[in-house]
Amino acid sequence: MKQHQNVNMANLLASYPNISELSYGLITVSRPARRTRLITNCVVHCSSSSSSSGSSSTEEVGFVGSGKFGIDSKGEFKYLVSEYGWKVRSLFRNGDELRQAAQVQAEAFHEPVFLFNDLFFQFFQAEVLSGLVYKLRSSPPNRYACLVAEPTLIDTSESQELVGVVDLTASRDQNVLEHLPPDADEYLYVSGIAVLKSFRRKKVATALLKACDMLSAEWGFQYLALRAYEDDFGARELYANAGYRVVSGDPLWMSTWIGRKRRVLMIKQIPT
Repeated sequence: MKQHQNVNMANLLASYPNISELSYGLITVSRPARRTRLITNCVVHCSSSSSSSGSSSTEEVGFVGSGKFGIDSKGEFKYLVSEYGWKVRSLFRNGDELRQAAQVQAEAFHEPVFLFNDLFFQFFQAEVLSGLVYKLRSSPPNRYACLVAEPTLIDTSESQELVGVVDLTASRDQNVLEHLPPDADEYLYVSGIAVLKSFRRKKVATALLKACDMLSAEWGFQYLALRAYEDDFGARELYANAGYRVVSGDPLWMSTWIGRKRRVLMIKQIPT
């Protein structure tokens, strides 16, 4: 069963166009060489070295903002935020980072079960990864972003661990729009915010939320929205400190009849 799960994960990653060589469990998938390199001045160079083209070309990865995915004519990429010891940028579209991001979110949102917990976690992580790949493939560059946080100090000799993840999606849900001014026809929805357990309460989530503000301004959105569980006072305090305010909550029948935990809708306006 575990080997079958490894095959599915490898096949999923192999189908993603920017992946070079990926290993998952017993499976290795090879693609044309494309490398992502970290350098010490907080800039990432991404290039393709295919011999058929005869020349290098800038790979469209990284911060999805103005210009060509936020990469200038020199192929340089800069971070959205660098504060509290963390840097936040858009997810690199390669197999290693896709796996890391999926693992961070899976560890944060997986609900342990008594039997076969490890197996269920693997399936859940594969589901998270599948959803991430789908969103990256199907969303226009200024409609969806997966932002990731990593330590400010970079060790170029070792691969860096992602410590936090957040999704940002342009949305037009009428249940949210009714709490915005009449001239607002869409907003950015913040979801899937997750931080590795060993890095919580170290301002990683604060840096991620600030990066959402920066990207919202870059894309020209004036409002951000998110949902939090009503009884999760820690999360609500985090969002309130970041400038979000509660505007509504789930109908009571959803918690009394269906038994789902009640959520509150929180909205933030970005200064113009």
